[in-house]
Amino acid sequence: MANYPDLPPPAAVEAAIRNSPDVLAAQAGIKVGEAVRQRLQAGEHEVTLRLMGQRRSVNPDERYREWDVGLERAIRLPGKAALDGKMGNVEVARSQTMYGDALHETGRVLLKAWFSWNRERAQSQQWTDQVELLKNQAGIVAKRVRAGDAPRLESDLAEAAVAQAESALYQARLRQQVAANELGQRFPVIPLPTSVPASAPVPLQQGLEYWKEEILRHNHELSVARNEAALGRLHSERSSADKLPDPTVGLRFGGERDGAEHIVGLHVSMPFPGGARSARADESRALAEMAAQREAAILRKVTAEAVNSFAAAQAAYGGWQSAQSAADKMRGNAELMARAYALGEMGLPEVLTARRQALEANLAASLARLDAAETRYRLLLDSHQLWPLDIDGEDEDHAHH
Repeated sequence: MANYPDLPPPAAVEAAIRNSPDVLAAQAGIKVGEAVRQRLQAGEHEVTLRLMGQRRSVNPDERYREWDVGLERAIRLPGKAALDGKMGNVEVARSQTMYGDALHETGRVLLKAWFSWNRERAQSQQWTDQVELLKNQAGIVAKRVRAGDAPRLESDLAEAAVAQAESALYQARLRQQVAANELGQRFPVIPLPTSVPASAPVPLQQGLEYWKEEILRHNHELSVARNEAALGRLHSERSSADKLPDPTVGLRFGGERDGAEHIVGLHVSMPFPGGARSARADESRALAEMAAQREAAILRKVTAEAVNSFAAAQAAYGGWQSAQSAADKMRGNAELMARAYALGEMGLPEVLTARRQALEANLAASLARLDAAETRYRLLLDSHQLWPLDIDGEDEDHAHH
């Protein structure tokens, strides 16, 4: 697993995802799928033992004890056994795919919670910096007021700006703590560092078709739908095969007239198929058609999500570039106006307005940077190029971008 500096450590990510209750439940589901396969391969027909004892009276003086033992079992026809074996294999494949889906969805939740905390942390840091800047500004104003170069009103105005910024800082810290609590409760093994490197976003190197193909190839939701469609087709074939009932074969051993006569017999019975078997076959065909249509719907949904994720990543990167450029200019403007005020060349309201605009621009740039990083990481995660956590490890050799 690649180590991205603005993401949690890879070892902690793997531990957090694999120990998630949803992932552990899906892992237990693999055992369910294997048990279902064993049941289908074994079949539902069992050996039945029949015992009978009786007394025969020929006349008042002739009474005999007689007995009868029988073993019988329905025989699953060869074509049905093959279909049951295929269904068992698909059941295991589906449970494994659902485990991979749980890994992926948990990774999505982790990524979202991580960046939610980062956004609140970034806003808290911005307000902390703003409070320090406004306190410094208030100090400059106080010196000018004491020197008689500025009215007392400007000192009150500067102190009010500090109080407003401190109030916003308290609210930002509360939101940061809430986001940290949510992340910590969901993923207690993920460490929350005091600072996260502010890495510059990286533009996408490949086009839409590449990402769409990769996401479709690795999408678990689509794979589960395909497994269910395959199961639907097999169930339909199995119900059609059940129109011909399974025969029952039995052996019989008996003794009559106190053992004077011995009986050995073989019997075969075959039910006459009724309308229920045909109705069940029709039902299975309809269910198979429903599963096929669900697969088609999920294919469209996943394709649309892939296109939207690519567009979001591109737009977020361009938005960050514009926001960062605006923030740099607004920050420089605020510094110039602050120096001008110190020289008595600018009024305080204009300086405070410039400070507020610079803060808003810096906040927008910070959030845009996080949006650009998150959308790109989401694209990498959906294409199994971020945290390659899968049941068979098939993505361990996948290139990281």
